Amino acid sequence: MSSPLYSPEDAQQILHLAIVRQVEAGDVTRDQLLEIAAELNIAPGELAAAEREWMTQRGEAIDRVAFDRHRQQQFRHRLGRFLIVSSFLVALNALTGGAAGWLLYILFPWGLVVTLDGWKTFQLQGESYEGAFKRWQQKRRLKTSVTRLLDRWLSA
Repeated sequence: MSSPLYSPEDAQQILHLAIVRQVEAGDVTRDQLLEIAAELNIAPGELAAAEREWMTQRGEAIDRVAFDRHRQQQFRHRLGRFLIVSSFLVALNALTGGAAGWLLYILFPWGLVVTLDGWKTFQLQGESYEGAFKRWQQKRRLKTSVTRLLDRWLSA
């Protein structure tokens, strides 16, 4: 009887479950990871490359969470400003007893812009999101580099 064939995804899931069962007691040390890889005939170089790729992906995931929080915080500030100014304008209009015509010319377009901004803020996929994320990452790296440079210069 021939042994069953598994797709790469199925094999990965089975191996993942086996590793989880093996180390249910706690975290896996690097030595344990090397042992598991050796048992699976995975070369140390391949394991090191996979580890570097995992660290890169993990760093990017952390950056994405920070980016999403940053965008949401900016949106909350813009929405807050809109609500404060709108409330002031509505109160001013009510106090002056004027018609709401001029008020609609201000609040409707501004409200539309804020609504579209909110939709864009919570849209976490697509080319627009990826482009904004890459620009944010570059700006953050530049800011970090400049800060380090200034710290070195000022501490010397």
